Amino acid sequence: MLDISSPGLPLSCTCQISSWHRHDDYIQMKAGIANRNISWEPDTRQEVKSLVAGGSTLLPSLSPSFPSPMSSTSLRLPKNPLTHSRAFWAMAAIAVTFPAISAVPSPLYSLYQDMWGFSDAVLTEVFAIYVVALLFSLLVFGGLSDHVGRRPVLLGAIFFEALSLLFFLVAGGVATLALARVVQGLATGVALATLSAVIVDLRPAHAPKRSGVVNGVAPLAGLALGALGCGLLVQFAPWPTSLIFVILLVALAFAAFAVWKAPETSALRAGARRSLIPKVGLPAHLRSDFMTLLPIMVAGWSLGGLYLSLGPSIASSFIDKDPYLTGAIVVTALCGTGAFVVYLLRQREPRSVIRFAAAWLCVGITLSLIGLQFDLGHLALVGTVVSGVGFGASALGSLGALVDLPHPDERGELFAFAYVVSYVAFSVPAVIGGFASDRIGLHDTALAYGAVTLVVSIIALFVASNRHPRQDSNLRHPA
Repeated sequence: MLDISSPGLPLSCTCQISSWHRHDDYIQMKAGIANRNISWEPDTRQEVKSLVAGGSTLLPSLSPSFPSPMSSTSLRLPKNPLTHSRAFWAMAAIAVTFPAISAVPSPLYSLYQDMWGFSDAVLTEVFAIYVVALLFSLLVFGGLSDHVGRRPVLLGAIFFEALSLLFFLVAGGVATLALARVVQGLATGVALATLSAVIVDLRPAHAPKRSGVVNGVAPLAGLALGALGCGLLVQFAPWPTSLIFVILLVALAFAAFAVWKAPETSALRAGARRSLIPKVGLPAHLRSDFMTLLPIMVAGWSLGGLYLSLGPSIASSFIDKDPYLTGAIVVTALCGTGAFVVYLLRQREPRSVIRFAAAWLCVGITLSLIGLQFDLGHLALVGTVVSGVGFGASALGSLGALVDLPHPDERGELFAFAYVVSYVAFSVPAVIGGFASDRIGLHDTALAYGAVTLVVSIIALFVASNRHPRQDSNLRHPA
């Protein structure tokens, strides 16, 4: 098996020696070997040299199996496509854009409540509807681009994301708002899964770890930027419920153009319909290892769910000045800090990252609870930043540990199960918090929610500090 991944090639792929995806792959690869601008393992280099030496000893006999350039990709390739380097950074920017758009409604929830008079329970239900749609999209459409190509799937995701923004623009009540969030969740789920794959496909040969860093940082950075940008526009710009969505529609137009000009990195492959059947489960021999990761996953994701749903309302309830901007700053403090921490800790071993995450979550949540209890807004904000350190580290550590637990053919099933657990923790406690807020008040709900999350974080710290060495002997961070 040859792993071909180079900016000099028009198609990044993993293929059998006996079958190349396109004629120009072979031509480009032969030239690359001659110029020594592709890095190969010694045995692979010799094997490929033996195939291409003379140019006609073996490969001509395989030529009937070559698909034509038009049949090997699912969309007609554009004229003057982006280079792999430019396409990589364009996809990275789009990977920030989708989470940013998904975070935009968070600062607007308080404004929508003032306009339409719905309860906190309804607010969290709208938030949860988005999460359910996103999870459904990940599980059903997450692997579709492996069969029909990255570009058509991304263009479809951009179309439906734009459709959701149009629903936001015309929304006049909760029903349209919920519809917008459902469509947005479906678009975001398939986009994030496909973008993660295409960023790996396009990663530079001289910096293969860059894709892991981008895929780790982009979602949290997008959430932070989206919330802050929306908060600023809502607080200080005209048309608070319209302008942000017009700007985002323009951004999506640029994203669609970039995807259209990008090279295709996944050839057509059979099994597209089969890929739509979600496979979720936990192999029996991985259950004990997964259970040791469960507390930190629940602690981190449930805290994120609180901040992205009720966080802006909680913040504006005891800070009167610029309430919409304040709500956005709270979300940005958590997610922006998390993104920065993911970058800083990207080389650390997962077990140490999980311990680090649990400890910072404990400290951050404690500071936030004290700030809430005694109406100390600045202390609560400091607690949010500290919690953000734990939030980012918990995602990094748990995903890093999951990568090396299963056999390669079990990873898809395990990660699907992990996504289900994470998004259930992200949404269900927030919905419960919304119903509780209508009965006992937002302040007491936040204190109770924080206290439960603190207990789970303490459990996570205890588990991470007492794991049997055998469980960590093979865990290494995936970069």
